[in-house]
This record gives sequence, structure tokens and C-alpha cells, in this order.
Amino acid sequence: MRIDTLRTSGSVHPRQGQHEATRQADAELVRTADVPLRDLNPWPLTVATYNVHGAVGTDGVFSPQRIAQVLREIDADVLALQEVPLGGTEQVDVLALLREETGFFAVEGATIDTPQRRYGNAVLSRYPILAKQSLDLSFGSREPRGALDADIDCHGHMLRVVATHLGLKPAERRDQIKRLLQAFDTDQAPVILMGDVNEWFMWGRTLRWLVSHFEAAPAPRTFPSRWPLFALDRIWISPRQRLLQVNVHRTPLARVASDHLPLVAHIDG
Repeated sequence: MRIDTLRTSGSVHPRQGQHEATRQADAELVRTADVPLRDLNPWPLTVATYNVHGAVGTDGVFSPQRIAQVLREIDADVLALQEVPLGGTEQVDVLALLREETGFFAVEGATIDTPQRRYGNAVLSRYPILAKQSLDLSFGSREPRGALDADIDCHGHMLRVVATHLGLKPAERRDQIKRLLQAFDTDQAPVILMGDVNEWFMWGRTLRWLVSHFEAAPAPRTFPSRWPLFALDRIWISPRQRLLQVNVHRTPLARVASDHLPLVAHIDG
């Protein structure tokens, strides 16, 4: 499907029409970033994906402020975040705090959405986010999963960022990747797929499908953060030649702020 039809397809997100106040808040976040843009040439662009583990560190301490400090260390232009508390009557809105701390534009894609607890994916961007769409990737009775699809205007250079967090079971991930890849048939803008794909095996079927679509990309280990053994967090871009470098952000603070380390990539225009 084309990028414009993705925005209007009724089959993409079955919960459309709910939580109007939340969507209005999203729009307000999109409009109100106050971070200064660096210059008129956004390239090379730095992007990162980070599973923030609900802002609970490896020491068991809930600290959104530590996550914000890690984001400042990374100094990326666009960030895809997973496991983000999005507010509700029983929890803090961590995304709102991160948006305030960074001054970035922000959009959310809740996968758990109740009055008590809202939770899911988010995108933070130094550049304006023109549109966003949540893709429901839930599988049977498993934990709800999703992807957040955002269109970003980098000084007139359009960029499409998809932030996702896939399921724990192989059959679940295969179904989710099939649905994600159906959304990637446009050449109207570069596409960056970032997130926690939860694939523990280097040659798992889901990774083979993604590599066949995006081509291979470096995959350094990010989990667990203290002694990384698995490359659960990934960044792909189409076209592949725009991907310059991928590295893990390993600092003392990052090792304790979450159970995942951030993965950072540099992209050329």
C-alpha cells in the first residue's frame, strides 16, 4: 500500500475512534517541540532505538530522569522507544517527561490502553513529525504488540520511521513481520525500521525475512545491558546504502538505566 493509504486504512488500527482526548494530546505534543534545529542540512542523521523497560533500571529503581540522561548522552535526532509508560490514573506519563527534558517532538503508539494504564511505543524527533499511525500487531491472546509509523520532515527531506516491539513467541513474530512488511511497499521516502524484535536466534525466520527486504545490517549485542549476549534491538533502513554505521551506546549510566542498551545508527542523505 502507498504511504498515503496507510494513513487512512481502517484495517490498520481497530481501536480508531477511541480515546479522542489522547489523540488530541498527541497532536499537541507534535506541535510543541521547542528544541532548536541545528542547521538546514540534516545529514548525516543520527537515529537510535531504546527499550526503556518502563524506566525501571537493572537496580529495580524507577527513574525516568535516568532515561532522559541517557537520551542526552546519545544526542540522536530521532529516537524509537519501546516499553514506555504513557500515563493513566495509576502510572506516570514517562513520554511527557522525556519530551519536556529533550524539547523534541513526540508521538505515541499505545499497545496497552486503559484508563488506569497506557503503555507502548514512542518516537521522539528533533524535526517535525507530520503524521503518525499506530499499527496493531497483536497476535491471539498474547500480550498486545504494535508498531508506530511516523512521517518526519527533516528540512524538506521526508523520512518514514517505524518503531516496533515484537512478541516473544516465534509464530507471533512471524505473523507480525508479515504484517509489517506489507506496509513497506512505498518508495516515496526512506524507511527506517527500529525496535526490539525479540529474536534470540541469529538466523531465525523473522530475521531472514527482514534481511531479504532491507538487506543485512550490523547487529551488535544490546541485551542484557550489564553483560550483553543477544542482539534483540535492530535498525534497518531502505535504501541500505544510506546506513553508514551502527553501534551500541555503552556507558555506565546506560548499563543501569534499563535492561537493554540503546542501539545507534548514522544515516547519510
